[in-house]
Amino acid sequence: MMKKLEEYVRTIPDFPEPGIMFRDVTSVLQDADGLQLAIDTMQDLVKDLEYDVVAGAESRGFIFGTPIAYNNHKPFVLIRKKGKLPAETVSIDYDLEYGKATIEMHKDSIQPGQKVLVVDDLIATGGTTEAMIKLIKSLGGEVVGVVVMMELAGLKGRERLAGYRLDSAITYEGK
Repeated sequence: MMKKLEEYVRTIPDFPEPGIMFRDVTSVLQDADGLQLAIDTMQDLVKDLEYDVVAGAESRGFIFGTPIAYNNHKPFVLIRKKGKLPAETVSIDYDLEYGKATIEMHKDSIQPGQKVLVVDDLIATGGTTEAMIKLIKSLGGEVVGVVVMMELAGLKGRERLAGYRLDSAITYEGK
């Protein structure tokens, strides 16, 4: 009998602070069946979408986005932390729960009019995903969907991304 994807996710109570139920993606990655189920499930959620490019943020977006791109014979575009990409980039600053961050991508990684699927491991408040969408749009790309392995519904990231299709393999009601 095959396990459900949720059964591969380790939950660590009170991390990083009391009251938080931390959903650990590493327990999924460390299990060959769990990893395969995660990729297959996420890919299946967006099988009806037409897209030209898959984009993902460092680092877990790379883990889930690259096999989806590979399986569908699409290019994969890296969105990285500031200072990690060698060619000319576009960047965006955005707010984190405790501070600020900057992400960037190569200026030539998305062509105007290309349809883009954004892939990540998790959506919480939606700040990083919103920043990725703005970067892609700044290059003339059209985000046709976002797919994540886990959604923490209590942090309202879906509301922040209203107007964009968001698919999640697992939805947790809390934070």
